[in-house]
Amino acid sequence: MRSNFRVALITGAIVLSQVFAVTASAAPSAHPERSSLVEDIRFKVEKFQLDNGLTVILHEDHSAPIYSYHQWFRVGSRHEDPRRTGLAHFFEHLMFKGTDKYPGKKWERIIQANGGSNNAFTSRDYTGYYEDMPSGTLELIIDIESDRMRKLNMKQDEINSEREVVKEERRFRVENSIIGAMYEALFSTVFKVHNYRWPVIGSMTHLNATKREEFKAFYDQFYAPNNSVVVVVGAFDSSDAKKWIKKYYGDYKKSEIPAETSKKEPVQRGQRSVTLRRAVQSPTVMVGFQAPKAGHDDAYAFDLLSNILSNGNSSRLYNRLVYREQRATSISSWAYTAQEAGIFNITSELKPGQDVDRSLMSIYGEVYKLRNGLVSEAELEKAKNQVMTDTVNQLRTVSGKARALAAAEIIYGDYSAVFTDLDKYNKVTREQIQNVAKSYLKPEQRSVIRMLPKE
Repeated sequence: MRSNFRVALITGAIVLSQVFAVTASAAPSAHPERSSLVEDIRFKVEKFQLDNGLTVILHEDHSAPIYSYHQWFRVGSRHEDPRRTGLAHFFEHLMFKGTDKYPGKKWERIIQANGGSNNAFTSRDYTGYYEDMPSGTLELIIDIESDRMRKLNMKQDEINSEREVVKEERRFRVENSIIGAMYEALFSTVFKVHNYRWPVIGSMTHLNATKREEFKAFYDQFYAPNNSVVVVVGAFDSSDAKKWIKKYYGDYKKSEIPAETSKKEPVQRGQRSVTLRRAVQSPTVMVGFQAPKAGHDDAYAFDLLSNILSNGNSSRLYNRLVYREQRATSISSWAYTAQEAGIFNITSELKPGQDVDRSLMSIYGEVYKLRNGLVSEAELEKAKNQVMTDTVNQLRTVSGKARALAAAEIIYGDYSAVFTDLDKYNKVTREQIQNVAKSYLKPEQRSVIRMLPKE
């Protein structure tokens, strides 16, 4: 997110946001109520494309006098040269330096003076920018966003100053962060050939080495109309939006987008282990597995499996490691399902002095149970209710709708996936949960990251 320190957005199977462990619990509800939720998220959407390839998605919602404007680009860290990582995230910073028409400080003042807010995020698959604004300002925002799509200032002194900001962010988010360092190790351990293996923020070496000419080439190539999706949701007039989008974006030329360079990750054939040491009081462990990509049928079962394992005090992992055995202070799991591949991860912070290997055996034991037996009907019903309710809640705001539509359009090439996700969750069976556990959560396919106190 755009601030002194930004966090890369993780997109899951539901394309709205990653389902992480939460503390709330919900009682199982009947199937008709979930079917009603499926109907609740359907709304009218209009999609069109300019001659230069810009994809535009519009949804009018006049329930409040506000709208959300999202401009996303089909470029994330996986599109980078392995010798120059971190460029996609770096541009999340540079885009706020402004243009000749709207310099950075002027642009920020305009947004604030009109009562709006703005932010941005970078992932392994895309980069997104957005404004949440009061009605009546749409043409202004279209002018601003179209201007910085192709006319961004990239002055050397601004690149140099922002380089230091990004380097400090890396120190804060990775090098001085237990979880950040472990996540970086997890991705580089699970992915050995795929472009997901390097961090979104890039390496310190590459951040120092990248020259202005390389930034300019990256921008000219990827920040083009045919590599972008614009989504507008809220209180506006569609006819005006179409007219202004054609006016401000229509003259831009297409760019030659390079072919994908990612290689398919081979199936892991043996456990991989990494041990990190820091000045910490207690150990933390991560157990990761290769997982399916976004949209795969198994991805929906994985989200529910993750919910059953660690969502709330009654979940399996919490009940065993935190409550009964009292080995851990926290435990969570999530299924990261990106555009081309995924990771399923279990993370646990252990109590000081706990035996790490015995704690890992407890985690493995709960995974073994999923592989060798069916979850209960009550567990599956509860998981479905929680995941589907969370999904619907995220679509109750204009910003949530815009984010979901943009993510679906980029990840799947079709925004309508937003309307089919709930139905796919609803159809997951206990047998599917077990089959997913059997297929992906094998001992020889796990990667174990240990963060231990310095000796």
